[in-house]
Amino acid sequence: HGRAPAVATGMKRAKPDSIVFTYQGDGDLAAIGTAEIVHTANRGENITVIFINNAIYGMTGGQMAPTTLIGQVTQTSPYGRDPKTMGYPIRIAEMLSTLKGVAYISRVALSKPAYILKAKKAIRRAFQSQIEGKGFSLVEILSTCPTNWGLSPIEANKWLEENMIPYYPLGEFKTPEEVS
Repeated sequence: HGRAPAVATGMKRAKPDSIVFTYQGDGDLAAIGTAEIVHTANRGENITVIFINNAIYGMTGGQMAPTTLIGQVTQTSPYGRDPKTMGYPIRIAEMLSTLKGVAYISRVALSKPAYILKAKKAIRRAFQSQIEGKGFSLVEILSTCPTNWGLSPIEANKWLEENMIPYYPLGEFKTPEEVS
C-alpha cells in the first residue's frame, strides 16, 4: 500500500514511452502513500493516477480514512469523525494542484450518468496529458461504498450527492493550459 507512485516512477523512467498509471484508494494514496504521491506530483513525474475516494477504508472493514467526512461514522469512529481528535478530511486534489510539477488534476463522481460521461472525459484528458509529456496527472473519483456505509446502492449515491460533493466539489483544479 502507498508505494504505487514510486513503482510507477521507476517504470516510467525505465520505459519513458510507456503509458504508466496507478489505481489507488483513499486509504492507500492519502494515508500510507501521502509522501509518495506528494513527491511524485511535485517532481512532475509523467504518470497518471486514478484516485478512488469513497471516504472509508473499504477493503479492510470500514475504518476511518483520511478522506472520511466530519461526523461520518466508521468502525474506528463510531461517534463520527471529530476534527478535534481525528483531524480534518484531506482534499488531495486541491493540495496537489498547488504543486508546480502537476499538469492536470480533476475530481469527478460516478453517481449519475452525466457524471460518468464527465469522468470518462477527465480520464481521457489525464492520459492525453501524459502522452503529450506534460507531467503528473490525477483524476480523483468520488465513489460509494454501500457495504461499509451500511446503505443500499441507491441510498449510497444519494449520500454521496448530499455529503461528499459539497465537501469535495467536482471540477478541474489544474489543466495543462494553466501550466503552459
